[in-house]
Amino acid sequence: MIKQPINRRIRFASLAMIAGAGLAAGSAQAQDKGTVNLAYVEWASEVASTNVVRAVLEQAGYEVEITSLSAAAMWQAVASGDADAIVAAWLPTTHEHYLERVSDDVVDLGTNLDGTKLGLVVPAYTDVDSIAELDENADTFDGTITGIDPGAGLMSLTEKVIENYDLEEVDLQSGSGATMTAALDSALDNKEDIVVTSWTPHWMFARWDLKYLEDPKDVYGGAEQIHTIARDGLKEDLPGAYAILDAFEWTPEQMGEVMLGNQAEDAEPYEVAKQWVAENQDVVQEWLSES
Repeated sequence: MIKQPINRRIRFASLAMIAGAGLAAGSAQAQDKGTVNLAYVEWASEVASTNVVRAVLEQAGYEVEITSLSAAAMWQAVASGDADAIVAAWLPTTHEHYLERVSDDVVDLGTNLDGTKLGLVVPAYTDVDSIAELDENADTFDGTITGIDPGAGLMSLTEKVIENYDLEEVDLQSGSGATMTAALDSALDNKEDIVVTSWTPHWMFARWDLKYLEDPKDVYGGAEQIHTIARDGLKEDLPGAYAILDAFEWTPEQMGEVMLGNQAEDAEPYEVAKQWVAENQDVVQEWLSES
């Protein structure tokens, strides 16, 4: 369980001043280091990580632009050079087919977060415990698995789940990460059953009492990692930014702090990221030391 940071709002003003000082110092060191374009998919985890990397690169003196895309478009953007990098590659399973298509045009910088999980999630009070039980209990959740954006690797895997488990009474409904969590919130408020596609790390597990359904056929696979992927040629064009991206690595607990911060009322992910960067300069300096 990820614990929510204590007194986050009380510390915000002072931390913002620290962040501002750090970013100003970085800009003073190098005003013309160049612009880094980051692409990401609109998942809570990737919103958190991409904004943190943005804040760190800005502290180092780079201009940074971030663009939210579908998973397929995100991979195509980094392969074509429209984006310089992504820190949102779920491997070896979820995004495997995307990597296979563009492997000649990108560089895998390795793991930036270890210990992820994919699967179907239900409220803890739900009587169903396994994917194999879904068809016979389809009426309890209206025969619907509430999914995320249709281009996500998680959705492709869920389609395989429906096929491999012969779920004839179940349909997969696409949407987005936001619509999925909104549907889950509503179901929990009304003590209703619901099945959603989800992943760890995600702030929902800190907020609500949930459980993964067992996957005896192991369609979703075991634990994955999130990787950083750069466009071919970035190392030569922006070696300092490349080094920072290569060094970027954090824990599910650290990511969880940022994700929870993003759920606060009127939270701005970029401001939350800058606050986290200011509060964790010991970690940040390790990422900057190679640049």
